[in-house]
Amino acid sequence: MRKIIQFHKTTYDNEALLLHTDQGDLLKDTSAACQIIADSEQFSFVYLAENEEEYVYLYLEEPMWEEIKRALENNTPVIAKSDNYSLSLDQFHEELSYLISNIEGNGNYGDEMVKKVESVFINQ
Repeated sequence: MRKIIQFHKTTYDNEALLLHTDQGDLLKDTSAACQIIADSEQFSFVYLAENEEEYVYLYLEEPMWEEIKRALENNTPVIAKSDNYSLSLDQFHEELSYLISNIEGNGNYGDEMVKKVESVFINQ
């Protein structure tokens, strides 16, 4: 079964964007895979992490895109955080910038996904 981490809020601390989750058990013994993919059906970016057995999918859903855009613009580190564990999302800026440039004007991601990504990350 696919392991998915979802975030319930974002905050800034020590000049890093913190993505807060209650699913800390999934962060334990997880390392950054340094790749981001799109889930066009869920209107999400998905940062890939991994443990010894499988990938763990960190869902960056549309409601947090404005904060993510701010982190991109300011080159702010992004960290997934629970009460007991944290994971630095290495190569986040490079990977997301590359994905956004691929989505721009590309109907293969679905018209609605393209529209949403462009409205937040490109057309402002």
